[in-house]
Amino acid sequence: MASIFSKIVAGEIPSYKVAENDKFFAFLDINPLAKGHTLVIPKREVDYYFDLEDEEIAEMNVFAKRIAEKLKSVTGCKKVAVVVMGLEVPHAHIHLIPMNSEKDVNFANEKLKLTPEEFKEIADKIRL
Repeated sequence: MASIFSKIVAGEIPSYKVAENDKFFAFLDINPLAKGHTLVIPKREVDYYFDLEDEEIAEMNVFAKRIAEKLKSVTGCKKVAVVVMGLEVPHAHIHLIPMNSEKDVNFANEKLKLTPEEFKEIADKIRL
């Protein structure tokens, strides 16, 4: 059975896409810690980040870097955190989280509640 992320890539589940190429897909997290919180995934379904091939990890990070640069520019944050974690979805992914302090990257924090219009506006600003 395909993961929810594979269904997003396939267009079976809607998302707020910010970037895509032949190997990777990036979209806004629907339970964000900050405006612009983006998930970067390989299109190839692999559960564990470190099970990706070395070349895939390198390419995924270069893909994520372009998004992080745009996120920093759009949000005005000090840095963009890169977090690899998550057991809830069996599909490797990177979190890109605009941050001004380390507290901004605490996954125990209350998630933002954004409207579909807010998500669309943010995605439009970040989109590569």
